[in-house]
Amino acid sequence: MKPTQILENEHRVIEQVLDCLDKIADRCEADGRLDAESAREAVDFFRNFADRCHHGKEEARLFPLMHARGFPQESGPVAVMRIEHDHGRAFARGMEAAIEKAASGDATGCRDYLENARGFAGMLREHIRKEDHCLFPMADNALTEDDQVELRESFERVDGEEIGPEAHARYLSLADTLADRCGVPKGRTSEGYGSPVRR
Repeated sequence: MKPTQILENEHRVIEQVLDCLDKIADRCEADGRLDAESAREAVDFFRNFADRCHHGKEEARLFPLMHARGFPQESGPVAVMRIEHDHGRAFARGMEAAIEKAASGDATGCRDYLENARGFAGMLREHIRKEDHCLFPMADNALTEDDQVELRESFERVDGEEIGPEAHARYLSLADTLADRCGVPKGRTSEGYGSPVRR
């Protein structure tokens, strides 16, 4: 499996929790009150699995290797992906800041939560689409066979040493717990990942 397929598989997990986020936001809008437990768990997942683990692999491993193969850092697709990662972090901070007020039924808190949750979900879905269909194919074409081996091994070190296998498994389990609670289909296999996007 190519390293970009690992990232695509992680995208399927992230999309599952984005579907949960949509449900959490819809219920907040309908009820005028946020489910704080689910909202906090979703932010925890996005901060740690989507950002620290997944985006961490891209920013510390994939993007520098692409730069070494001729992709500019300050402009072009890699730069756009980095900017969008930062936008996602800002939305996550906005969601977290609004949870307490929104959970109490405060109308301003609900509005702030909904604005950040929906902005985050829309931005991240489009970001994933661009990576799956544009950035990753470009990476696959540019990286050598040795690059692919090096990148895959570095991804394994992230999961096994930097994030830790227990934490990785916990976030995969959390994705399923949220899906069960929110009534969202699980688009993943028993190994924790779905099929990569077909090109």
